[in-house]
Amino acid sequence: MSGEISPTGKQPAPGSPPALRASHADRDRVVDVLRIAAGDGLLSADELDERLEVALSARTLGQLAVLTADLPAVSGAAAAVTAVAAVAEPKDVVRIEQVFSGAVERTGRWVLPRRLELAVTWCDVTLDFTEAVITQDTVRIDVAMAGKSLTLITGPDIEVDVDGLTLVHCKLRHRRMRAAPGTPTRLRVELVGQKAHGNVVVRPPRRTFGQWLLRRPVSPPSGSGGG
Repeated sequence: MSGEISPTGKQPAPGSPPALRASHADRDRVVDVLRIAAGDGLLSADELDERLEVALSARTLGQLAVLTADLPAVSGAAAAVTAVAAVAEPKDVVRIEQVFSGAVERTGRWVLPRRLELAVTWCDVTLDFTEAVITQDTVRIDVAMAGKSLTLITGPDIEVDVDGLTLVHCKLRHRRMRAAPGTPTRLRVELVGQKAHGNVVVRPPRRTFGQWLLRRPVSPPSGSGGG
């Protein structure tokens, strides 16, 4: 995993926040802040170009946070990126156990553990990775699930491997999202174990009503939600 860089390409001092992975929404929020700052005269055209180049290619939240650190009025969106960059290390294992009860949902800015265990019977499970805080290249999900649906919401830079998952009287619907040529894989999700009855659905985010009308491609949501 690459180290953090400043707008001038320098490495940070030891003890900097962990290199949490940035999403498309994180990059878009910081780009908006930089453009507004340039419009207010806080950044020169050269500085804006330099920082935009770093923002668009940034792989971690730390790389994004330094781009707005010297601006006098950081917007709530950019402040959120900085705050998330300081999140503690993720848990090694998170186990979810649920039987015949309400739906299990992980959405918004939730921190991915290194491994997730699903021991769920007749409860819907939804895991939305589009705004998740990603701290490693791969996450393993151990599935021991019967009934209902397991739904994974992904983006163009998220790959889902279902080769290790055994399906028993269960349907798989895997809709891959088109990615631009050369788009690197930000996260690989490995599903292993067994899913009996019900469905496994892997899909991109749903279109908004406006996107549906305009037939626009879906992009990850720009706002932050609760985890």
